[in-house]
Amino acid sequence: MSRVTSRRGLLFGTAAVSAGAFLAGCTSNESKDETPAANGQSAADDKPGKHVTIGFAGPQADHGWLNAINDNAKKRAEKYSDVTLEITEGSNDTAQQIGQIETLINKKVDVLVVLPADGKALTQVGLKAMRAGIPVVNLDRIFNTPQAYRCWIGGDNYGMGLNAGHYIGEKLKDKPDARVIELAGLDNLELTKQRTQGFDDALKNYPNIKKVARQAAEFTVESGQAKMAQLLQAQPKFDALWNHDDDQGVGALRAIEQAGRDDFLMVGGAGALSAFQAIKQDNGVLKATVLYPPTMAASAIDLARALGQGKGVGGLAEYEIPASLTLYSAVVDKTNVDQYMSTGFR
Repeated sequence: MSRVTSRRGLLFGTAAVSAGAFLAGCTSNESKDETPAANGQSAADDKPGKHVTIGFAGPQADHGWLNAINDNAKKRAEKYSDVTLEITEGSNDTAQQIGQIETLINKKVDVLVVLPADGKALTQVGLKAMRAGIPVVNLDRIFNTPQAYRCWIGGDNYGMGLNAGHYIGEKLKDKPDARVIELAGLDNLELTKQRTQGFDDALKNYPNIKKVARQAAEFTVESGQAKMAQLLQAQPKFDALWNHDDDQGVGALRAIEQAGRDDFLMVGGAGALSAFQAIKQDNGVLKATVLYPPTMAASAIDLARALGQGKGVGGLAEYEIPASLTLYSAVVDKTNVDQYMSTGFR
């Protein structure tokens, strides 16, 4: 268990570009006093206020995106002199993560931010915290019941697929008999199913496009390379590829390079720095990626601080912060990649 005592800073920074449009209401860098919400309730801002101890529990950072989640949470907390962050060692073992969260409950932290290794399996410990009077910000992987959290914030898996499909569709809408393939993530995960459903639904708007193949990888470089090699061998001609995850996309790009293929466009997913750099260079097949922003962890800290201080959201009529916040899956291509470069995860 590590303890991070934060420094004062601004609520907005490059870490919150993706979620910033909404969370702008949680801050005001221009106000001389506390910014009122639309109904006169004080809204959270960057000025020091009531001290808040936030407990943060996430899974093991065994993936670039998960590591970025932890980094975003820590860096955000460090911006506030009135926030102390109690962060656990990440674990993919549900029993261990439950134990870590129970430790935070027993320490009587003011607010909990939890990205569960398994939302269903950790629902009960979320309920335990709420019943103990500790509000929970449920990050991304959702608990089984809204009673287990005060606020949920996370990405839009269906929207990822939808926006990837529309981007590819617009690029190929004038091409007769266009062929598309898909490199998915782990098929046993609901998020993978949602991403595929969104992609398929988007393609229905383009009758000239047919999805001719799909392979499921495992969100790893190695699986991305192996499964992409299989797709390339089975599909000698296609016009576009959507890859669900930029980490496995590193392997996919290796397979594509080894095969000497450059006759199609590729769209990635999540928002890795390596993908942004390749898009900016614009000398390969990767032309865009669809965000699943790890900046949600920074925004979760913002929300937890607001909860702990009893603050509202500026610009909204309600006294309380929302019950849920779904982040938009923006498409990043060469026209806007510079805007997002600083948010790319390694």
